[in-house]
Amino acid sequence: MAKQKKIDPVLLAQQQQVREQQEVQAAFQKGITALRDFIAPSSLEFKGNLFQLGTRFARTYYVYGYPRQIFTGWLGSMINLDEIVDISLMVYPVRSEIVLDNLRKKVTQLEAGIQIDAEKGRVRDPGKQAQILDAEEMRDKLQVGEERFFRFGFYFTLYGNSEEELEFVSNKVESLLGQQLVYSKPATAQQEQGLNSTIPQFADQLKIYRNMNTGALSTTFPFTSADLSDDKGILYGINMHNSGLVIFDRFSLENGNSVVFAKSGAGKSFTVKLEALRSLMMGTEIFIIDPENEYQRMCDAVGGAYVRLSLNSATRINPFDLPQVVDSEEADNALRSNLITLHGLLRLMMGGAQAQMQGGGMATVPAMTPVEEADLDAALIETYAKAGITNDPLTHGSPPPTIADLYNTLLHMGGTGPQLSQRLRKYTTGTFAGIFSQPSNVSVNNPLVVFNIRDLEDELRPVAMYIVLNYIWNKTKSDQKRRILIVDEAWQLMKYEDSANFLFSLAKRARKYNLGITTITQDVEDFIGSRMGRAIVANASMQLLLKQSSSAVDVLADVFKLTSEERKRLSQFPVGQGLFFAGQNHVHIQIVPSPTEASLITTNPGEVQAIKQGEINAGQGSIDLQNPLAPGV
Repeated sequence: MAKQKKIDPVLLAQQQQVREQQEVQAAFQKGITALRDFIAPSSLEFKGNLFQLGTRFARTYYVYGYPRQIFTGWLGSMINLDEIVDISLMVYPVRSEIVLDNLRKKVTQLEAGIQIDAEKGRVRDPGKQAQILDAEEMRDKLQVGEERFFRFGFYFTLYGNSEEELEFVSNKVESLLGQQLVYSKPATAQQEQGLNSTIPQFADQLKIYRNMNTGALSTTFPFTSADLSDDKGILYGINMHNSGLVIFDRFSLENGNSVVFAKSGAGKSFTVKLEALRSLMMGTEIFIIDPENEYQRMCDAVGGAYVRLSLNSATRINPFDLPQVVDSEEADNALRSNLITLHGLLRLMMGGAQAQMQGGGMATVPAMTPVEEADLDAALIETYAKAGITNDPLTHGSPPPTIADLYNTLLHMGGTGPQLSQRLRKYTTGTFAGIFSQPSNVSVNNPLVVFNIRDLEDELRPVAMYIVLNYIWNKTKSDQKRRILIVDEAWQLMKYEDSANFLFSLAKRARKYNLGITTITQDVEDFIGSRMGRAIVANASMQLLLKQSSSAVDVLADVFKLTSEERKRLSQFPVGQGLFFAGQNHVHIQIVPSPTEASLITTNPGEVQAIKQGEINAGQGSIDLQNPLAPGV
């Protein structure tokens, strides 16, 4: 009879506790999410010549054929393509002695083939001759160490939201490469190996190579692009397609004009100030019309001239001033040209342009009639004549008349003169008297000049912008240097037909005088909707589109012929990113300032206050200089 073993209840309880802990530990380990679970797609299905990655379709290609000669930058068109493409470049060095031995054997075979053809009376094969010359040249360079030899594999994976979109992208890329005699094929029945070869894990499972020497291989360097990269010019930002630098000279285009469109807070003023600051360092003079007092801090920092225009200011600009032109042809037309400009200005001042803007029936002041136009023209000519100025360039040095002189001429002439003088009186003895009715006392000789019009009444702003533009234009014609004119909030000019016409006229003629005009606006729909606005855009060789409101995207997409991907991005860009157009080229750009530049030009209220209080401290982070284009800029 066997004895029954006694079971220690304490030991039993310990064993039970250990088992429970092991079960809990196993359940916990099972619930841990690994890193690969975060990055892995929800599903992966491979087919014959494509695969489905989650909800997206993809296809991997390999390149099998290259032209006899290949040129630097041939890969740039593909890298800058506005599609999602994964590119993998595999480079394997080959020992020079192995290549030399193979080349020697190849040359021997080719020469033997040529000799056999000659003995049999066959026509000479020029292809064999070319191969021998190439092989001999390569042997010479390898022998002295001038060249090395490599095996090169080029694979890429394309993506689409549907099979139809994938086919469209595939045809586009194949055609793009085929134009350069670079031939590619989908990795049929090897899509899994193709995917493994193009994801960043350094695996080459396709193993399809082409022999290349150092010179040919260097042309595949992926971080070079001919798009918006120049030996001279200024840095505008980073090319987001390939992380290259956008270094460009706007005056190298057909004209130096540019337009900047963005919604409020997207960074348009910041971008333009950054361009002005860098252009100034390259010797370009800058004129700025500042309607919101955004440029004063930058102007003070670089020792620029800041001209404040207001009814209480002592600054005076006389629109009757004539340019001191050296060119004899321009001098002969100086008076006539200024008379035409004054016609537009006076229509704006007397309310004619305002009547057109208000829609005719709502206007309180009627537009000028043809009779009034004729009387005004006669009065202008007579006013200049009384001051001793005629079409003769020798008389143009006399002191010019003022609006007060024109008022007196109109008041004492017949016809509609007295009526016109009454409409002009508020600028001579009325509310707006003084600022534009007295001789000029502005004489700026500075590389940076800012005209501030913030403190002017709304009714006087378009008039002031018109007169300042004319003043700058006259200075440009008299002293031709490389200059940039920045017109901020240009929509205020585009509301009036005469001022819009004048701005368009400047944009057309600026190139002749080495002037580039930068037009900035946030009121995109009204600007593009006007005939003159579209014409100004058409006469700008450089355009910058930053983040837009949803309503403006369709308008800009139609004007600039944007792709569906660009249209989608335009309303989703973060602050400081946008589409940069220069001639036929355009890229996705990130505006990047240095910390010093950011502190000078930021308009973020919090950062400006911190700067004023002297609290900028990189360690404490009073101002985020790593992201200076924060909301509010």
